[in-house]
Amino acid sequence: MVEVGPRDGLQNLAVPISTAQKVAFIDALSESGVDEVEVAAFVAPRWVPQMQDAQAVCQQIRRRAGVTYSALIPNLRGWQRAEAAGLDKISLFTAASDTFSQKNVAADVATTFVRMQPVAQAVKAARLQLRGYVSCAFWCPYEGPIAPARVLQVCQRLRDLGVDDLSLGDTLGKATPKEIVRLLDLLLARLPASCLSLHCHDTYGRAVANCRAALHEGIVSFDASVGGLGGCPYAPGASGNVATEALVALLQAEGHVCGVAPEGLKRAQACLPKACWRK
Repeated sequence: MVEVGPRDGLQNLAVPISTAQKVAFIDALSESGVDEVEVAAFVAPRWVPQMQDAQAVCQQIRRRAGVTYSALIPNLRGWQRAEAAGLDKISLFTAASDTFSQKNVAADVATTFVRMQPVAQAVKAARLQLRGYVSCAFWCPYEGPIAPARVLQVCQRLRDLGVDDLSLGDTLGKATPKEIVRLLDLLLARLPASCLSLHCHDTYGRAVANCRAALHEGIVSFDASVGGLGGCPYAPGASGNVATEALVALLQAEGHVCGVAPEGLKRAQACLPKACWRK
């Protein structure tokens, strides 16, 4: 279970969240039993003001043994800020759609790989784990459905960069279980299931069903956000991530033990202002 609420969940909120509230939120999530917490993004504050205190957050959180702490960075400048943050893993990001990539980072997919290469080398030299996000792995708000072969190409290039695990993003929240299975059938013939995670948005109410389909295909790693926080400014109409508590309920119903306590997730939610949870 990769809890992305502190980064993906908070980054687009207009509600001001103090450093102390973020730290309490992350500490509560650490105690809930999740395997990994994505604590921040080291990005330009003028683009993502909610992440401007990323360094302070990383310095103040309590590290729990057995929990992986990660952060997203876009470039070498971000790595320079994150290098001393005591992180276990660094997340890089690209997309399976050139148009989305242009809207998101003003670069096509090929250019994002040029930017990522020196960062990946630096992260590996620091002996940290490396994650790669693939946005629009199923649908793009600008290009429509994405061919699975295109996603495979991006995933293979990320693995060539040294990426340890890949997060497949249903950024628009438009994928169906059938589309999840179609992509995974292609990827799993060439990549180990252990390196793949699914990152679902719940725009059309299919996130849990999509996670169930991936679970039955052998995927055992999922991104989620407590309370369903999240969204994407470059995917018009896309709503929040699959809720961590909904995913826990799914795993329990399917007979899996994930070790995440629902009560712990509720305590984490209570650390943020009530305005965060207004739909």
